[in-house]
Amino acid sequence: MIYVEQSVGLAIALFKQGTQKERPLTHDLLANILRALEAKIERVIVNDLKDGTYFARLVLSAENELKQKKIIEIDARPSDCIAMATQQPAPIYVSLDVWDQLEDMTEALRRMQEEGSHTEESDEEEKS
Repeated sequence: MIYVEQSVGLAIALFKQGTQKERPLTHDLLANILRALEAKIERVIVNDLKDGTYFARLVLSAENELKQKKIIEIDARPSDCIAMATQQPAPIYVSLDVWDQLEDMTEALRRMQEEGSHTEESDEEEKS
């Protein structure tokens, strides 16, 4: 699991749901800048884990006026990379070095999903 700031988590949730916003958020601004520069996110790579902190690279591609393609890698917070990749959409990769350090969270995620579905059922019953 990667813990993210509440505002970035909200942005990721909004992008996943396709929710339209009244005004552009920071990630929308970045996407608009990329579009204006005719650049796009190719992929995100979560490439390192040090002392419980994840590191990531945002891989962009852009073409100049002569249609020459350029690949650009930018160091960025994984949470921002995930938000951008969810919005665009683009694939998210995790390096094997990082993957091998991770704890299996399958059971915790399953419990969270079950609790979420129970919460949704309770909300629906209250509305009835």
